[in-house]
Amino acid sequence: MILIAQLVNAIYGILVLFIFARFIFSWVRPDPYHPVWGPLVRLTYQVTEPLLAPIRRLLPGMGGLDFSPLILLLGLYLLRGLLIGLLV
Repeated sequence: MILIAQLVNAIYGILVLFIFARFIFSWVRPDPYHPVWGPLVRLTYQVTEPLLAPIRRLLPGMGGLDFSPLILLLGLYLLRGLLIGLLV
């Protein structure tokens, strides 16, 4: 059970890193075709978009502000806590 809890924590940590990278990329706007940054940008969007898109569809328009990453982080945190609580 502890091994599964560690796996849940690892997956949670990786997803949080991808979400923060996406947040930073939204400010910096790196070129997705750049030879160095391009693959990282594309991977980040491929990992996070399936998680963020359903949240965006449910949220009302906020005048250009996107709160979906914040809601996703909160949801992942709660889900991780629930899973760890059940496993340990």
